[in-house]
Amino acid sequence: MAIAVVGSIGLDTIETPAGRVTEVLGGSAAYFALSARYFLPVSVVAVVGQDFPAEARATLQQAGLDLSGLEVSEGKTFRWEGVYSDDMNTRKTLRTELNVFERFKPKLPRETRALKTVFLANIDPVLQGDVLDQLEKPQLVLADTMNYWIQSKRAELLGILRRVRMLIINEEEAREITGEAVTHKAARAILSLGPETVVVKQGEHGAFLQGRDEYFSCPAYPIGTVVDPTGAGDTFAGGFVGALARMGRVNDRNLRRAVVYGCVLASFTVEGFGVTGLLRASREAILDRAEGIASMSRFDLSDTARILR
Repeated sequence: MAIAVVGSIGLDTIETPAGRVTEVLGGSAAYFALSARYFLPVSVVAVVGQDFPAEARATLQQAGLDLSGLEVSEGKTFRWEGVYSDDMNTRKTLRTELNVFERFKPKLPRETRALKTVFLANIDPVLQGDVLDQLEKPQLVLADTMNYWIQSKRAELLGILRRVRMLIINEEEAREITGEAVTHKAARAILSLGPETVVVKQGEHGAFLQGRDEYFSCPAYPIGTVVDPTGAGDTFAGGFVGALARMGRVNDRNLRRAVVYGCVLASFTVEGFGVTGLLRASREAILDRAEGIASMSRFDLSDTARILR
């Protein structure tokens, strides 16, 4: 059993109140895969340029990822540069260089086409559709998107929503897709567009899951010092998808557990620049933080009815 992810791999230059790093490994596929691999093997479908550093590739290989779908194309690797505000809740993009990613046409290796669980990261919905056309008999397809595609390729995106089982997005994107000002109303409205489940990422406040018959909210794991929030959303998706696929069955209990693991994996990412915090995680630490969320969220109502008497 394995998971496929189709997305970006690039080099990020990041500045936060904690410092600055230059051209470190990044991209949606990298964060997702390095998170999901704690649960199951991951096959990566992405593109990099001829200048992609050997050290960055070694990081992916040493994590045990299947890179047979990682294309090396003539030209430069995708690059992004951004700076975060003092509270790290907002960021400003200083530079985006698509480079080889602009010509990316996903080609799934034969083994990857047969995988049952696939995550479509926030790439062009036309490309997401091309990937879906290459899959043989997928059982669990999840997708992400971003404001740019919502605005520029809405019709194509709506077509994708009718073909995927779950959507993982942030609050702003949920509101923009539906036109609803209230995030929870937006999540319910998305269900009418096709997905059976919507997971809405809420940054430092955690995430919530909205299904046709279920709702679940999970707080973020409390972190003493946040170094870099870049990639936390993609890491959340990796934890969520990895845990859900590992558990094998999609039901209310497992969906709730998957949201918790998504929040846990995201908590490791923000503790270091780029993927360094995520690489330092261990299965023991992941379990410990999952138990921590369960403990801090648990309460007993057995004898509190007297308060209202």
